[in-house]
Amino acid sequence: MRRATPAAIALAAALLLTGCTQQGWTSPSAGRTIDGTGVEEWQHPTTAPVSFSGPTTDGGVFHSSAHKGEVLVVNFWYAGCGPCQTESPTLTALARKYTGKGVQFVGVNVRDEVGEAKPFEKKYGVPYPSILDQANHGAVELAFAGSIQPNATPTTLVLDKDGRVTARMLGQADPSILNSLISSALAGRDA
Repeated sequence: MRRATPAAIALAAALLLTGCTQQGWTSPSAGRTIDGTGVEEWQHPTTAPVSFSGPTTDGGVFHSSAHKGEVLVVNFWYAGCGPCQTESPTLTALARKYTGKGVQFVGVNVRDEVGEAKPFEKKYGVPYPSILDQANHGAVELAFAGSIQPNATPTTLVLDKDGRVTARMLGQADPSILNSLISSALAGRDA
């Protein structure tokens, strides 16, 4: 029975992220929605910081707590996802642009094992770590369940320097909008 519980949780979390439509939820505070883009940004981020960790494709472990004081850009993806493949150059370019500037990117692979994830990362030159959340029993997805759920794959979340969600981009990342969301988080809109 104990083995079924983590598997059931992981399956439920994976199903949550496979749809491409937003499910109903309440915004943490007044903010703005960029119509037709699947992007939401809030004047005040979620109240509680989100803390998560998990095994990475390179055999390490990523801990969000090790990046307190940095803006975190969290991208939910998997190798067979067409929009994930299309947005990968955007994420790679922005991750390189912000290297050493107080921004850490991290991928959260919601379906694959290392054998599927590593070739994707190599093909697209992904310069940041990716957590294998299926091997992690969906723990990263569950960590966001109490604040702002990803709700689709791909989804990109921007967390402020305290680990609070400031923006969510459903679907393929738009480079100029994501750049603007990262800049806003760096500027500390809510500080």
